[in-house]
Amino acid sequence: MSLPALENLLRIGQLKAEPRNSKEAQRMLGMAQQRLADARQANLSAQGRFSSAYSAAHSAALAALRWHGYRSENRFTVFQCLAHTLNWSPAQWRVLDAAHQKRNLAEYEGYLEVEESTIGELIALTEKLIAEVENLTK
Repeated sequence: MSLPALENLLRIGQLKAEPRNSKEAQRMLGMAQQRLADARQANLSAQGRFSSAYSAAHSAALAALRWHGYRSENRFTVFQCLAHTLNWSPAQWRVLDAAHQKRNLAEYEGYLEVEESTIGELIALTEKLIAEVENLTK
């Protein structure tokens, strides 16, 4: 499916066009569901639950992008494209962008301080994301 905004990102090199691969999208959704299950494990550290929820969100968002026939190697772009792949509002995908920024601090600077409320919000939003991608790919 060609969407004008995604085509613009393709032209400027932020996306790559690839044929839709339903099996790949389903595998990504499966990974998202497993990582979300991990994020719900109370015996994991807050950092571990946050990382799992973030990974689940990224896998689900990438599945939506792949279903539309695109790929990006930039995690921010994958989340930003939710405005076009699932018609998400900026308020929704910016929560994922904030999680992305926290993830980058952890990965590149070794710093991750996360509150339980942030993890809960990320889990709830990821649940919604996974459900919408499941509906998209049916």
